[in-house]
Amino acid sequence: MIATFVALLAAHVTADFVLQTRWIALRKTHPGVLFLHGALVLLSAQAAVGVIASPALVWLALVHMAIDAIKARSPRGTMAFLIDQAAHGVTVLAVAIWQPGLWSGGYWASLPAPASPLILHGMLILAGFVLAVRAGGFVVGLLMEAQVAPAVSDLLVRTTTIQIRGLPEGGLTIGWLERSLIFILILTGQPGAIGFLIAAKSILRFGTVTEDRAASEYVIIGTLASFGWAIGVTLAMVWLRSLLPPLEITPRLP
Repeated sequence: MIATFVALLAAHVTADFVLQTRWIALRKTHPGVLFLHGALVLLSAQAAVGVIASPALVWLALVHMAIDAIKARSPRGTMAFLIDQAAHGVTVLAVAIWQPGLWSGGYWASLPAPASPLILHGMLILAGFVLAVRAGGFVVGLLMEAQVAPAVSDLLVRTTTIQIRGLPEGGLTIGWLERSLIFILILTGQPGAIGFLIAAKSILRFGTVTEDRAASEYVIIGTLASFGWAIGVTLAMVWLRSLLPPLEITPRLP
């Protein structure tokens, strides 16, 4: 069951955060665009488990479309995003429990060792990376929008001034880089180095926000949200990986 869940999770992450363009995301209220996204969800799931004909995967795509149709008509915000992704996660888990043999009966599982477990581990690592880095960008971005919106006057003017002085996409790029580094550090067994990453960012940001309380709080909230999301997602990925069949790679004989 865990192998099927991991494969379908990787398919969901691919469909929602890699194949889904901004054009699709903004037009899901249109039935044609929603069906296009549903087709990408189905194709991703079929490719991930290596099974073409499966009613369970069709059901997964249809439920995914229904969830997205509701979200497309809901207020924008961090909570809406998290609820949407939680609903997709529950759906993926339900299909894995309903049809636990999807992975074992698919093409990838039929490959000789160590190819099959290697592919499965690779899927999980890539899915974890995309969730930690790209999905984290959406979570942090929505959270920071909510922080700025209530104080349109002074805080908006200050943060806009800071952004103008910096690079147009500087904050986005910094977030992607810091979450990527956190993912790599935890994956390689070096979580302690994250403290040095936090210290380095604090020092580099000190001159920008030291005399502006609103800007400093804005930066602190964004940093903690970004680091917390990346750490939480990466640890969850490491835990899931521990449940997968181990990689049995035969050492090269001398």
